[in-house]
Amino acid sequence: MKRLTQSGQGGFTLIELVIIIVILGILAAVAIPKYQNITSEAKEASCHAALGGLRSGITIYYANQAIATGTAVWPSIAELRVVDSVMIHAMPKNPYQADANAPDSIVTGVTKGTIVGTRGGWAYLATSGEIWPNTNVFGENQW
Repeated sequence: MKRLTQSGQGGFTLIELVIIIVILGILAAVAIPKYQNITSEAKEASCHAALGGLRSGITIYYANQAIATGTAVWPSIAELRVVDSVMIHAMPKNPYQADANAPDSIVTGVTKGTIVGTRGGWAYLATSGEIWPNTNVFGENQW
């Protein structure tokens, strides 16, 4: 509410300002956890999408090799690294891997779900065509 002073100027009372600050604090306390939840859901969706694209590209390569040569073979890790050999675009980033650890690179995997070292966004087993995230922040290495 505006109060007129003797000079004709209006302003808010101290109580009104305190109430507004309290309301803003409550809104912030509710909004921050919601934002953090949305961020983790976005990382999960991004990782699922990138993994789906990688698996599709690898499977299409396998099928094309069967048709073209009569022998179905999985792409090598070197072929995966070359743009337009298996994947049309560059290797997507693993959103759970830190930028300093090359999240858009691929390393040779041993067993599905096992993390190989600390570098590399994706682990790939060329003998079976399996690919998985090379991180385990959210249990994503088991997808």
